[in-house]
Amino acid sequence: MSTKMTRRTFLKAAGTLTAAAALPVGMVEVTRAQKTGDKFTFAYISDAHITQIEGASFVRNFDNGLKKAVLEVNFMDPQPDFVVFGGDLAQLGKREEFEHGLEMMKDLTVPVKWVIGEHDYYLDLGKYWQEKMGPLYYSFDHKGVHFVVLASILTDDEWTHKRWPTPEERMLQMARLDNPNGSPFMVKEEERDWLKKDLEKVGNETPLIVLSHSPLYKIFKPWNFWTDDAEEVQAILKPFKNVTVLHGHVHQVLYNQIGGISFQAFMATAWPWPYPVTYSQLPNMMPVMTVPMNRADPFKERDGTGWGHIQYNGGLVYHYELWENSPRVVRQDSKMKHPEDAEYQDPAIRTPPQLHY
Repeated sequence: MSTKMTRRTFLKAAGTLTAAAALPVGMVEVTRAQKTGDKFTFAYISDAHITQIEGASFVRNFDNGLKKAVLEVNFMDPQPDFVVFGGDLAQLGKREEFEHGLEMMKDLTVPVKWVIGEHDYYLDLGKYWQEKMGPLYYSFDHKGVHFVVLASILTDDEWTHKRWPTPEERMLQMARLDNPNGSPFMVKEEERDWLKKDLEKVGNETPLIVLSHSPLYKIFKPWNFWTDDAEEVQAILKPFKNVTVLHGHVHQVLYNQIGGISFQAFMATAWPWPYPVTYSQLPNMMPVMTVPMNRADPFKERDGTGWGHIQYNGGLVYHYELWENSPRVVRQDSKMKHPEDAEYQDPAIRTPPQLHY
């Protein structure tokens, strides 16, 4: 595929260029290798973390990230077929936070596919989410590609229902990132059984895109960059020849390959996050192939957020546009059969900020 995709390609008016340069949106282009006429695009926005201070007062920086993302999607040309919201619309699962976030999201000019995050779930266990956004897990087909949306942020019943005196305390405990009282995320048996039945109707040659909030593999347990039954989910996906998992939650550039499954993270619109290897000496399983995002100045509130797009045509090319930072391109290496950074994969040419904060 020869199409060159840039910010300017998606903008209908030159006057929006300055604002759009900072907009944290993921853009995904999908082309079936078997039928190039089925090419389509969809955008990816994640981790807005809309936070109520009190009353009608909300954290302005997080609001601005989501507003800018919505603005850029609306100026994409051609328009994407739909938008995926990758989870954590709210910070503490309050109705006020959902309503405030939805008020901004309603300005989108294309439909939204919703993925629930833990910050959206643990106050009322997804009740308001299901009223406003829809089911916690579901699937749909679009132009020859089968999409599966999973609720990957569940956990065991004892932690959820018996440990905390109030729903608010449960939400606060799960909302803490570096949290000794947290509990590992899970897809759980009921949902895995649903996934098996859903995929029984899909041929293994069909391209499969799985949308989850947490990564469907294990990285760092103290931060819940971890899905406890990830291997069981991977086993269900294994028979398919073309599988991509897209997720949010980690607020950073992150990529991995396990067998025939490619994994790709998207940045947040709220704030960036450091990598486990840069923060703690505790054991972690950061993907060896991931070159950490170079966040040159952690005191700039938008350095480390950004937007990107994926070109999908048999192989995968991931483009990250980082605000006030160098763009990144991650390509699927045809010989090694896994993603590699087009410029920084060689350790000899990495700059120090890419290795530590």
